[in-house]
Amino acid sequence: MSSAMESSYLPATTESIAEALEAKESSESISILYRVLENPSSSPEALRIKEQAVSNLTELLTQEKKAEELRSLLTQLRPFFSLVPKAKTAKIVRGIIDAVVKIPGTSDLQISLCKEMVEWTRAEKRTFLRQRVEARLAALLMENEEYPEALALLSGLIKEVRRLDDKLLLVDIDLLESKLHFSLRNLPKAKASLTAARTAANAIYVPPAQQGTIDLQSGILHAEEKDYSTAYSYFYEAFEAFNALEDPRAVFSLKYMLLCKIMVNQADDVAGIISSKAGLQYVGPDLDAMKAVADAYSKRSLKFFETALRDYKAQLEEDPIVHRHLSSLYDTLLEQNLCRLIEPYSSVQIAHIAKMIELPIDHVEKKLSQMILDKKFAGTLDQGVGCLMIFDDPKTDAIFPATLETIENIGKVVDSLFVRSARMMA
Repeated sequence: MSSAMESSYLPATTESIAEALEAKESSESISILYRVLENPSSSPEALRIKEQAVSNLTELLTQEKKAEELRSLLTQLRPFFSLVPKAKTAKIVRGIIDAVVKIPGTSDLQISLCKEMVEWTRAEKRTFLRQRVEARLAALLMENEEYPEALALLSGLIKEVRRLDDKLLLVDIDLLESKLHFSLRNLPKAKASLTAARTAANAIYVPPAQQGTIDLQSGILHAEEKDYSTAYSYFYEAFEAFNALEDPRAVFSLKYMLLCKIMVNQADDVAGIISSKAGLQYVGPDLDAMKAVADAYSKRSLKFFETALRDYKAQLEEDPIVHRHLSSLYDTLLEQNLCRLIEPYSSVQIAHIAKMIELPIDHVEKKLSQMILDKKFAGTLDQGVGCLMIFDDPKTDAIFPATLETIENIGKVVDSLFVRSARMMA
């Protein structure tokens, strides 16, 4: 128990709660609330006041960033949970876990707290609460990149929830599984889980925040398949939902919308979207980063592109979704620039090309050799003299495909004659 609880308990009344709220120091408020919780009374009125005290205490401990105290509070409240309805217990437990989430740098504590609560709910046979805490635990494990453990937990949970047909929780778990498979780069399974989430969502009323999460995940998966137009529509839907709720994920949805515009060669639209009424609400480093990329792409400038990547490292390179698509965009831009530069030459020094494109020689050499292997142009690298030799595109003689077609047709005739002769022999 807290040291504050060593002193005598206080009456569980609204006056005690008011006294706690009026205290000048937050430590004094916390002490008073603990003493209210120590009150042994279990009358309906006392339980209602204690519930209020728990809510205020959770808020104060979160403000003071006392994650460990929040954790021990959950343990201290176990006798209280046996006196209140199960739905109230679930609300309080989830509220305290959410409070710990708000305190930065507590991911390990959150995981161990969830594991403790899973053990307790299992012992107390509180299935409804256990399933929700397990879903939260799986999400935390995924964020911590402990994928095998998260996947094992989710597979068991999905079977159990499907049996109970708890559609709302099923939507959450299917969505979580989709994100998990996406993190493991298993696109078919990520899509299958998302389809399952949509199917479950169609049968019930889905809160706007959850619908926004479904749309956001749909957009991410479509973008992964290079279907940027459909992805844009989903990101727009997600943005509308999150924007109305003032959810911080709105800015990510907007950022991914801009990414789709750049990827479909409509980089000029980016400035217009940012300066729109909705876009102006979210002006900040995320949108500035996308604007810098759009400008670099419009100017077909690799130098500007690299500057944007360097200046907005956190917004571009550290966001795995944006990073993956920008890498392919950078490659395309580099190939287009190199093809344009080498076009007039039959032989050119690699150092000269590197100087014109303003990139390191080894970087350019590596890219040119890759382009030759990918048959982007015909040529060879003479590394001895540091030259690139470009060949004329060998024209394929039309007689070869025609000959192959003739042989194929003769093959069909011979096959049909063989079948006919076999029938006659029979």
